Amino acid sequence: MNGSNTNSRDEDRRKDSSNTTLTSLNQTLRNVQGLLKGRSFPGKVMLTRRTDPLSDSSLRSPDTDRSFSNKHAGTSEWLDDSVEDDIQSKSTPSTNSTGNKSRTSTSSGEDTSKESQKSTIGARATDSARLMKFTKALSGPTVILDKLRELAWSGVPPYLRPTVWRLLLMMPSLWYKGLGMTSAVHCQQGYAPTNSDRREVVLRRKRLEYLDCVAQYYDIPDIQRTDEEITMLRQISVDCPRTVPDVTFFQQAEVQKSLERILYTWAIRHPASGYVQGINDLATPFLVVFLSEFLEGSVDDWTTLDLPPEKISDIEADCYWCLSKLLDGMQDHYTFAQPGIQRLVFKLKELVRRIDEPVSRHIEEQGLEFLQFAFRWFNCLLIREIPFHLVTRLWDTYLAEGDALPDFLVYIFASFLLTWSDKIQKLDFQEMVMFLQHLPTENWNHVELEMVLSRAYMWHTMFKSSPSHFSS
Repeated sequence: MNGSNTNSRDEDRRKDSSNTTLTSLNQTLRNVQGLLKGRSFPGKVMLTRRTDPLSDSSLRSPDTDRSFSNKHAGTSEWLDDSVEDDIQSKSTPSTNSTGNKSRTSTSSGEDTSKESQKSTIGARATDSARLMKFTKALSGPTVILDKLRELAWSGVPPYLRPTVWRLLLMMPSLWYKGLGMTSAVHCQQGYAPTNSDRREVVLRRKRLEYLDCVAQYYDIPDIQRTDEEITMLRQISVDCPRTVPDVTFFQQAEVQKSLERILYTWAIRHPASGYVQGINDLATPFLVVFLSEFLEGSVDDWTTLDLPPEKISDIEADCYWCLSKLLDGMQDHYTFAQPGIQRLVFKLKELVRRIDEPVSRHIEEQGLEFLQFAFRWFNCLLIREIPFHLVTRLWDTYLAEGDALPDFLVYIFASFLLTWSDKIQKLDFQEMVMFLQHLPTENWNHVELEMVLSRAYMWHTMFKSSPSHFSS
């Protein structure tokens, strides 16, 4: 009898502990969801929509002297009214008593209206403050990259994105000996230098270097290429028309030719990996962002025919160098057998097991391997999984992570997968394969993407000090 009572008390304690943990996790997630209402979150603040335009002077791009368009580059980090209403409705607590609902409907409506007004005012202040911070961070004689990364993590205003991305993408590490120093000093520098006085000079030199590479490696007859190089060029020429097929802009012959030059030149200069299918997708966000300095409106309406050749070559050069830096941080993702991706897929499997054991167990019981669906995620960085108009916003966070990006991808992809936790547990093997290869994201907007990033940030904060959770 005493043994039975003891077991019962132990079971109650376990349930209380489990409920406490669940309550804590739910509270943490609610705190993160506050991000979607313009509230502050340590180091991460979301861009929300302004209801009144800023003055022209505050919206000028320091590089192009062109005013910001809300449809710029086909994307917008400013949430529309319907999205804000949707967030507001989801964030309003429900009551269990129907009587209370009927008695308080009028006052509830008034409270909601007041809360909506407060939220709008708060969002407006947040946007103005963020724009001022970006302007301040970029206008000084030297950009402090740590501050810029913190700002960029939550999204970059589209008209500032080309400048910010050039700064965030670090060039391969440089080593030099300082005058009178005996030891080497590690010096990190972006594609565009943080020093504003040197920026244009360095960009001009790197763009000329790209042109020299194109002339040396691409603009030559096939007779001067090896058989392997001919095969690689043919594969690239086949893959370019397949790149982002649902965006008509990428079906233009001139755009595909630019992609081909960028990819082939990169592959020749990186013989350890050469060209790997999937790298073609990784060049597309850079191409769109750097073209957005010269083209306005929706990406689907763009054409490069009216741009002078020198502008096209500058854009290609920026894409080439930024793609090079991105891939420098994940070289073993694209070398033989792609061990870097295999390692991250294993970490993803372990993280999902820790976060959502029922989903992990169901996937395992059905005999589905994470490599069967997550390999493409890591290979193409989710470009094929979400609407293209969300990609540049996602890549703001990618680039803000810097050298830590490969490990943070594990948390983003775990959050992405567990968006459909309940659905996955109801599917058998074949249904899961089909579902995970064609995820229902076609109607996603920035709210869904911000939720994925918020959960990823929350889990990274919880687990980053406990790397042993990745070990079996």
